[in-house]
Amino acid sequence: MDFFTVDTVWLQRLYVLFFIEVASRRVYLAGCTAHPDAEWVMQQARQVAWTFAEREEPIRFLIRDHDRKFTHGFDGVFEAEHIRIVRTPIQAPEANGIAERFVRTARSECLDWLLILSARHLEQALTVFIDHYNGWRPHRSLGLAPPNGRTSAARWAGIRAITVKRRDRLGGLLHEYERAA
Repeated sequence: MDFFTVDTVWLQRLYVLFFIEVASRRVYLAGCTAHPDAEWVMQQARQVAWTFAEREEPIRFLIRDHDRKFTHGFDGVFEAEHIRIVRTPIQAPEANGIAERFVRTARSECLDWLLILSARHLEQALTVFIDHYNGWRPHRSLGLAPPNGRTSAARWAGIRAITVKRRDRLGGLLHEYERAA
């Protein structure tokens, strides 16, 4: 898990809290706010922990940095679910490289192309992008399959004539392709 910042057109800095599964690369957006105090972060942790409790395979570890917003109460939310907290070394972003790579991808494929107006606008844009990221975007580490396991284009390579439908998202910024029925 990690935070990243986005500046709006009104020069307001917004903070985005997200979680990413290391094995599947599936991303969960926890929330966006201009003031990420300890109470807000703990509430987001509770909400994410509830969704993790519904999973068949339990979460074993939570990798995070030493940010002061992550209090003992924050850690307690996950420890109550038997999730071990692993802190990265100080000033070593490569220790949480998968999360850092997601931030770079989110910026280069989505946020650098949009003028964000508010926290609500940012959350809407990131919700669409994360849905695209989890359900459609191919990942090299997953054999060109997306985290949610849709059929990738590589499986269709042997098929000669197929009809493909394209769906544009975020005003044409993202394109999703699927076989037409």
